[in-house]
Amino acid sequence: MAFTKIPLAAAALLLAGCGSLAPGGANPPAPAAPVSLTWKSASGDVDWISADARRAWQTGQWWLLFDDAPLNELMPRVAVGNQNLAQMVAGVAQAQALLQQADAARWPTLGVGLSASRGGRPAHGAAALSASATWSPDLWGNLADAVRAQAANVQASQADLAAAQLSAQGSFAQGYFAMREADAELALLDEIIAGYERAEVITQNRYDSGIAAHTDLLQAQSTLASARASREQLAASRDTAEHALALLLGLPPADFTLPHASWSAAVPPVPASLPSDLLLRRPDIASAERAVAAANARIGVARGAYFPNIGLTASAGRSAAGLSQLVSAPVLAWSLGLSAAQTLLDGGAREGAVAQARAQHDAATASYRQTVLTAMGQVEDNLTQQSALARQIEQTRIGAQAAQGAAERMMNSYQAGMAAYTDVVTAQSTALTARRSLLQLQAQRQQAAIGLIQALGGGWIAPWGVALGA
Repeated sequence: MAFTKIPLAAAALLLAGCGSLAPGGANPPAPAAPVSLTWKSASGDVDWISADARRAWQTGQWWLLFDDAPLNELMPRVAVGNQNLAQMVAGVAQAQALLQQADAARWPTLGVGLSASRGGRPAHGAAALSASATWSPDLWGNLADAVRAQAANVQASQADLAAAQLSAQGSFAQGYFAMREADAELALLDEIIAGYERAEVITQNRYDSGIAAHTDLLQAQSTLASARASREQLAASRDTAEHALALLLGLPPADFTLPHASWSAAVPPVPASLPSDLLLRRPDIASAERAVAAANARIGVARGAYFPNIGLTASAGRSAAGLSQLVSAPVLAWSLGLSAAQTLLDGGAREGAVAQARAQHDAATASYRQTVLTAMGQVEDNLTQQSALARQIEQTRIGAQAAQGAAERMMNSYQAGMAAYTDVVTAQSTALTARRSLLQLQAQRQQAAIGLIQALGGGWIAPWGVALGA
């Protein structure tokens, strides 16, 4: 038996030495991300405001920064009930199962068999018990590369899940605040309609007294009816937004109702510094980077086709005239085997496979870098929008206050007989438009804040190397 081990060891050493013949050399390194050190659209140094805000960001609970109790209560239900996220969770489970299969290929396969038969004249029986083992040692590392590639796929699927969750959370927050803005507009319209109703009564009295023309009364009635129609349209839009929130929670619209409530248009402070520390944690960027790692490992898998396939087999068994005699059977049959298969000519198929793997790596690298650039553009866009909306809101607020004051004075002048009712209608319309525009701009700034949080990754953290040993 000692002599039989010598050729096996020599063959293993000889084939291991062939590793230097693998074309292409080592796998290429991971690409560098094109990340800048500053934001072009950031005004001054933007930093954390409080330790509590930083903690909320780091734990991924970015919605806590808005300090809205109903939103804080509803948001965790998105991850539980959303069916799109349930599909992504199943995708992660599938990737993990494939990783388990890839890792199992590196280990021996063991099997046992038991058979029994009876027949013939005179009757006689036979039984056999056998055990077998097969193993293909990973001399060239291609099986390990396959495991690394699938581990990166698992991490990419986890990042895709996080991206989907962040997107669902962002959509829910945007829909939620859109409903709250609609509540504020509805309250404004209720206030305006009440004023228009008073104006109609005043105009009706003046008309009945012969002071005002009939056209004044018709204009007052038309203005009131138009405001009521606008309220009905806005109420329908709010109902539609409520239905969308129900679907994000995985509920039928009939099973979800969000009562009317006051709206806080406050925008939380968001850090716009340290892009290498925040932006690269974005789930879609993390997924793209893991795709590069998987493509890198697949180059090693393709290069493994240049080397022989080595297989070791072993089997042992007993046979007897009956099941009861198997253990005491005097004869044990066994065998050991070594097999090696090497492709000599393939018309360049292996070379093409390696070239394809390298091209896939180049494509994944370009996609990764483009994803980073796109993310940086989204951050810059949201920063610009935040700054511009803040200035626009300030000017619109001044204009709305002036327009409201002008409408009130114009109504007083009309009652005093010093102005035509057409001037009153124009002033009222201007005031209503300005006040609604102010609410809509505040909502846009809040939506831009959510977009900026998503563009920065929502504070989601994924310690890839620690998680799966990639």
